[in-house]
Amino acid sequence: MASRRSTGVLGAWAELQRQQQRQREAELRARQQQLRADERNRREAQKAAARADREAQRAYQQSREAEVARRTAEIEDRVAELQGVLRARLSAPGFRIERLRAAVEIPPFQPGELARPIPMPDPARYQVAAPSGLGSFAPGAQSRYEQDRAQAQARYDHDLRAAQAAEYERQQQYNDYHRRFEDWANGQRALAAQRNQQVDDLVRRLAARDPEAIEDYFEGVLLASPDWPEGFSDHSTVAFDAAARQLVVDHELPTTDVVPAVARVRYVKSDDQEKEVARTATDRRTIHRDVLAQSAIRILAEVFFADHEGILDSVVLNGFVQAVNPATGRHGRTYLLTVTAQAQEFRQISLDRVDAVACLEAMGGNLSTRPDRPTPVQPSRLADSVASTSTPTPAPTITPTPARPGDDDPDLFVMDPIAFEDLIAELFKRMGMQVETTARSGDQGVDVVAVDPDPIRGGKIVVQVKRYRNTVPPTAVRDLAGTVQHHGANKGLLVTTSGFGPGSHEFIRNKPLGLVTGPELVGLLAQHGLRGRLGPGSAGAAAAAPGSRILVQLAWEPGNAPPLDPCAFVCRRGRVLGDEHFVFFNNPASPEGAVRIGDGVAFLVDLTLLPREADRLVLAAAVDQERAPSGDLAALRGARLTRLDQADGRRIGDHPVPTRRPGETAMVLGAFVRTDDAWTFSPTTNGFRNGLLGVAESHGVEVE
Repeated sequence: MASRRSTGVLGAWAELQRQQQRQREAELRARQQQLRADERNRREAQKAAARADREAQRAYQQSREAEVARRTAEIEDRVAELQGVLRARLSAPGFRIERLRAAVEIPPFQPGELARPIPMPDPARYQVAAPSGLGSFAPGAQSRYEQDRAQAQARYDHDLRAAQAAEYERQQQYNDYHRRFEDWANGQRALAAQRNQQVDDLVRRLAARDPEAIEDYFEGVLLASPDWPEGFSDHSTVAFDAAARQLVVDHELPTTDVVPAVARVRYVKSDDQEKEVARTATDRRTIHRDVLAQSAIRILAEVFFADHEGILDSVVLNGFVQAVNPATGRHGRTYLLTVTAQAQEFRQISLDRVDAVACLEAMGGNLSTRPDRPTPVQPSRLADSVASTSTPTPAPTITPTPARPGDDDPDLFVMDPIAFEDLIAELFKRMGMQVETTARSGDQGVDVVAVDPDPIRGGKIVVQVKRYRNTVPPTAVRDLAGTVQHHGANKGLLVTTSGFGPGSHEFIRNKPLGLVTGPELVGLLAQHGLRGRLGPGSAGAAAAAPGSRILVQLAWEPGNAPPLDPCAFVCRRGRVLGDEHFVFFNNPASPEGAVRIGDGVAFLVDLTLLPREADRLVLAAAVDQERAPSGDLAALRGARLTRLDQADGRRIGDHPVPTRRPGETAMVLGAFVRTDDAWTFSPTTNGFRNGLLGVAESHGVEVE
């Protein structure tokens, strides 16, 4: 019995041990299976990550290769554009003076809601029904009826008077709006008539072979030439030799910098870098010479194809670049080509099939073999030499004496050169300087060496005067810089009877140079008791066409409107020409004096002084956020923009300014827009929420 009990206990124990062993084995198998599964998952994850890395690397490399292809395409497009300088104008017709004429298209008068009369109240709606039936016998029924009828009649009378008053106000607004529309329409017709009269005058003078008109016309033809590649200049000097019926053109051409120094871009995978493959010097020089030749032939084509009246027998074209002359070491004009083209021979050339360099050489032209150095050529005749030989005989010497400015003041344009020299020297003497005059320059300007005795700001000052009627080219300003260095002067001043373009103002930035425009010169003369005017008919300013000098004012109803600051932008294609053409409280006038800020929100505009490259003069106003940090334009009520002729105070235009939305702190008031050679005013408005900063940035002003 005991043996059997032991056997039973051992058996149970043994069975328990076997079960535990099986459980441990099962757990071990499960762990091993899990480890194998984890290993498989890890390997699959590694494979997936590797595939993703390869795909990401491939996508990355493809993006870099696409960027390289894009850059290479841009380079090739630029080269193609340069190689198509001549072809770009072959399909366009020659310039015709009829393009300058203004066609007035006055839209029909559209008064909108003002055309709809105010409806009068209907008496039937105010009738009160009389009591009837048994109700008429109720106590007080008749008296209540009379009372209700009297109240209804009072309401009718009140509503009728209100409607009649509203109708009267509508008629007044309609008549006022119609009058302003007619004023605007008449102004547009007057501007068009004035412009067409100027065109007729130019046509008449061209028919009479007036040299100055011929020069103005062909200079305008070259300025109007479109689609030149970026980096090309439109600066030309034009002179007409009436005896030879020959036009001489000095035109600025592009340097070799316009040709991309990079031929292509490639991607190196091993270094993960973009490598630029340089264009060979020979290839670059070849392209540049072809560009110069194409430019010359295109300029000749522009001139000859615009000569519809057969004015010209020949054209001398001299192409120059602004560079350091290797022969003299001085920066200035270096002539790279010269050619004399006969009108009849040029018109026989098939320009769509010629090789530009060969064509230029066939016409007897001389093109620099190394324009990249640059190696100059010798022009046979320059525009300045023609101008100096055809200048009218100067007026007798007029001794400058103190007087009040008037129409009898000496005209600075036609003064005797020696008298002009004495006048400028006397001006600087009266400014407290010691003055020494030098020999006159070929363009009848005058050089004055002045010494300012002031111990702090004084020193030697070189003064050059350029008697120009058109904008002084930047080359004259660059020449002044060399003169200052040559004389060892502290400062250089360039004084002109005209004005300066944005390139000149950009060049003198941070340099010891100063520019004085014609109006500023006249002002200095008057300030120091001397006499001088710019052209006939107006002392102290160049003769201006009627309606070209305008006062623009903004006025509004008294109330809680915030103080406003005026600002203006002289623009081309929607962007300001430069920082100096952003006119505001820290820069109250544009450099050439075309727009100045007046008292209040007012602008003094002289359209004749606007730069040739400008196509829009935008007038705006912004809340003075220092004086009214929380103010906006919504509080501006009854605002009107008025334009007055500065000559006689005549009202030219009157424009209502729409009420602005809350939060707007700046607005455009309108713009003078150039269409060909005429300016028209557009009273369009739009608002900005970030004040002067917003309106400035919208016109291309870079605010730091």
